[in-house]
Amino acid sequence: MKKDTFFRDSFILTLSNLTTGILGFTFSIILSHKLGAEGMGLYGLIMPIYNLFICLISGGMIAAISKVSAEFINKKDYRNLNKTIDTSIVFDIVWSLIVVFFVFINSDSISKYIIKDIRSANALKIICPAMVFIAISSILKGYFYGISKIKIPAFIDISEKALRIVFIVVITTILSLNEIKDTVTFAYIALLLGEFTSTFFLYLFYKINSNKNPYSPYSQEGRAQLLFNVLSISFPLCLNGFLSTGLSTVSTLLVPRRLIHAGFDYSSALSTIGKFTGMSLVIVFFPMLVVNSMSTILIPDISQSVSNKDYWGTEDRIKTVFKISFLLGLSTMLLCTTIPDSLGMLFFKRDDLGKYILFSSLAAPFLYPSATTFGILNGLGKQGKLLRNSLIVSIEEIVLLFILVGIPTINIYGYALTITITSLTTIFLNIYEIRKTYFIDINGSEILIILLTSLLMFFVLNILKNVLPNSLYVFKYIVMIITSFSLIFIANIMIKESK
Repeated sequence: MKKDTFFRDSFILTLSNLTTGILGFTFSIILSHKLGAEGMGLYGLIMPIYNLFICLISGGMIAAISKVSAEFINKKDYRNLNKTIDTSIVFDIVWSLIVVFFVFINSDSISKYIIKDIRSANALKIICPAMVFIAISSILKGYFYGISKIKIPAFIDISEKALRIVFIVVITTILSLNEIKDTVTFAYIALLLGEFTSTFFLYLFYKINSNKNPYSPYSQEGRAQLLFNVLSISFPLCLNGFLSTGLSTVSTLLVPRRLIHAGFDYSSALSTIGKFTGMSLVIVFFPMLVVNSMSTILIPDISQSVSNKDYWGTEDRIKTVFKISFLLGLSTMLLCTTIPDSLGMLFFKRDDLGKYILFSSLAAPFLYPSATTFGILNGLGKQGKLLRNSLIVSIEEIVLLFILVGIPTINIYGYALTITITSLTTIFLNIYEIRKTYFIDINGSEILIILLTSLLMFFVLNILKNVLPNSLYVFKYIVMIITSFSLIFIANIMIKESK
């Protein structure tokens, strides 16, 4: 039953993330038309700052609350579950207000000295209240994930992303926004409204759901103890997220400086970043939402397996998720290397993205499975090892970006090379830790089957590319996308038949 529940919840969350991903993708396309490449570059420079402070405020809360909630639900201890959520919300509100006050009063300095673009100042002020809403919603999402009520946050996320699109379209239609600064600011106002709506409805459904819980015979624990139980899990994850995101922010802000060192002027560097990270990587890493969905459900799932001493089930789950994520990355790479120029035209109406899409897609087979290893280590309770490995990889990322992007002949392609190398490092370090506790074998026959079916899929995609007429380009590319991702099912069927 637990296996069915895992895949059921993963499917629901994937379906939700697919919908929100499409809406987010649509939002990116609309923004790219409104902002242009330079505006997308500026928008992308602000986002890491936002993510950095979000990690400081609520990093690790979703994973910690989902893990604690799953344990309380397993014991049917509803009283302490509700008390934990209420206490965590109060704590996070107080903490987030302290951080937000600091960001707001220093927004001009952050814009001038860290981002080094004063046009970002208003957007930084706008995201301050959004941070408070995210802090609350992180706890509530963790609660619903932990009690296996995935549909509620899934539906709310979809509504939130749709609201962002409606707002940005209405505002840019009504107002004549000629300045990049103004359009970027309104894009972040859309984010603020979306987060407020999401938090409001999450809290509403939480109160409705918590009032329906049956009587619990357990005695209530003290609020300090319940909060400590959450923070003991979330703090290492928060520290991990904050330090890793901090180093990632350094990496993001480092790229335009290294491009200038490589011979670009500032405007060209920002435009190149916008085309690469704001457009090309959005296409290549769109299927990551499936991996992220599985990783989210994986944390409480593995936690319960370990608690029940179901070691075989845990090993089987780890191998299955790792294999699916690798096949998904492989399918993405095959598609992006076959029709890179067409994908750029199809989604962003640009003919200068093909080379970026092709090169960055080479990282997908390594990045996708590396992402699942974080969820696995979280579920196994190895937050300390995860922190250490994340810091190693983040430092490696900064060093590689500094060296590679600054080389004139490599420039922005150094970003893609860095993703590939750091993903391989992540896989090696995290799998090494996992194998200390659980036996994760690599089957030679399965690898051979995957390689042969991938080669076959590559030929099939190229045949479809040449046979299907360009006059039916939408139909043509939909068929090719579906064909590419059928590799996952074909490879799995062949592997089962070989056993």
